Amino acid sequence: MTLEHRIEAFVELGKQLQNLTPEERKAWAFSAASRNTWFTEENVSSALNGVITMLQEQYLREWLYPYHLKQVTPKKVGVVMAGNIPLVGFHDFLSVLISGHYLLAKLSSSDDMLMKRIANMLIAIEPAFGSRIEYVDLLKEADAIIATGSDNTARYFEYYFAKRPHIIRKNRTSIGVLTGHEETDDLKALGEDIFRYYGLGCRNVAKVFVPEGYTFDKFFEANQHRISLLDHHKYQNNYDYNKSILLVNRVHHFDNGFMLVQQSQNLVSPISVLFYDTFSSLSDLRHKLHEIKDKTQVVVSAHGWMDGSIPFGEAQCPMVWDYADGVDTIAFLQRL
Repeated sequence: MTLEHRIEAFVELGKQLQNLTPEERKAWAFSAASRNTWFTEENVSSALNGVITMLQEQYLREWLYPYHLKQVTPKKVGVVMAGNIPLVGFHDFLSVLISGHYLLAKLSSSDDMLMKRIANMLIAIEPAFGSRIEYVDLLKEADAIIATGSDNTARYFEYYFAKRPHIIRKNRTSIGVLTGHEETDDLKALGEDIFRYYGLGCRNVAKVFVPEGYTFDKFFEANQHRISLLDHHKYQNNYDYNKSILLVNRVHHFDNGFMLVQQSQNLVSPISVLFYDTFSSLSDLRHKLHEIKDKTQVVVSAHGWMDGSIPFGEAQCPMVWDYADGVDTIAFLQRL
């Protein structure tokens, strides 16, 4: 297959995904939820919309234009995919295949149904991909590795794959910045960054920086409609558990009935909990953000006013050129 054939196949995949009926989307979500109950119909649909956006022809061509993928020598690239949110491994799937390599996919048991459905659709569009996609339990045959996991598994990956070219991704989280001057719509958009996928993704905001003396009343009011999160039994269990821990330990916190806000130096908050810390000045804020930049996936602020940030509501809407951990996957694949 030429690069042009690969691009055309993925563009057609995007069109077919866009044409899925509501009933078909519901069936996909039902299938996914049978393996992972966090994968609700709403969240699976959101993930599919993100994939559809990535596969728009204009974006694909703009993304790939700077690279010289026609000169790539095909290699077997092993990809260890996470399963924390629906289709979180799709970007690696796309990157490996569109760059002309063979994909050895070690799927997460939490998100194998959706990834296989996507792959089957792609193969039906372009049968040549059938010989380029293989599902494996071990990556002994891989010439290069892309792996995503926790800090603990990353140490194992780095040891085990040390002699092969690799991208190893570790724990990261996302940060929100508030000034106290945000409008209700801004705070609702921030709520999307926090609560989409129940906060399970590395692009979910798990901590916010607020000015000293900030109160969360307006934020709680703007997001009161999200009380329906408690309809999910696992979210409710997490909320009840984390609330009881804070109460037993007499930790100062805010509680709006479905979400807990706690001051903490930590970056990754438990499900149903939002951490916060304060800043005294813009320079103080910049210093604090700089100190944690290697652990930060995305920073969000109202309308993207903060240097290096994106607007509220866009944390879980990455474009195809937004690389996880800031590591250029296509450049890595091009060099193999």
